[in-house]
Amino acid sequence: MTTSLRAAWASLPSRLKLLEPVAFSDAEWSLLERLHATFNDREAHTKLPLAIARFRDDAAKEIFEQARQFDEVVTVNVDESWEQRVAVSAADPMAPYVRLYNEDVDAMMGVLVPPASYRKEHYAYGRFVFPEPHGLHTDHSLEDPAAGGEPICIARIETLGTHYVDGDYRLQDAATQNMLKALRYWIPVPEGQPEEVFAELLKRGTLKTIPVNHVMLMVAGNGAENAQVTQHISARPPEGGLHSAFFQRQYRLA
Repeated sequence: MTTSLRAAWASLPSRLKLLEPVAFSDAEWSLLERLHATFNDREAHTKLPLAIARFRDDAAKEIFEQARQFDEVVTVNVDESWEQRVAVSAADPMAPYVRLYNEDVDAMMGVLVPPASYRKEHYAYGRFVFPEPHGLHTDHSLEDPAAGGEPICIARIETLGTHYVDGDYRLQDAATQNMLKALRYWIPVPEGQPEEVFAELLKRGTLKTIPVNHVMLMVAGNGAENAQVTQHISARPPEGGLHSAFFQRQYRLA
């Protein structure tokens, strides 16, 4: 399986239009082989998120330039009527890139997690000016409350990143768990105000930063015991905001 999985990954670049697969280390290959065999391997989940691809330089530049044209955030849910809506309107300049992203990510997931099939998607672009970060959260499958861990691929283009809780969050000490609660609900706790907690957890490395212009493999789900869903929080824009684009595509497991 190791040889066939690596060979299949090596064959991908000629099939992709927007993305470039990354080269994995031996440790990353070991992790991917475990997820390939059984995606709901909770110990493997603690090693996610993992970068699986990067945007081609010209594509990242084009997407960013499109995002810079909007001083409000445009959020689009990809539903049954999405293709029809974008076909009759030129008002969504991000749609062509989203189509390519979808095709490329589906091809990569077909190699890495063969049982995965599309569940849902949304994307957003424009100038992000949230006065505080989107609270620490996980992505869920509300249409399937019993879902365990499911693959989800997210990407941030250029300036505005995303932070995530590193490792097995259930093993954090009580004080750190309380600090994570401050970020989840953006409330003060005995350990400090949420802004102070945010900075401290980044300094400690409890929160790590997802690189921009990369596609990250993460875990969504509904908190099943056999899954560690990825807890993440968007970076806080400076005063005046920052332009960016965000793509998120989630899968179900057959």
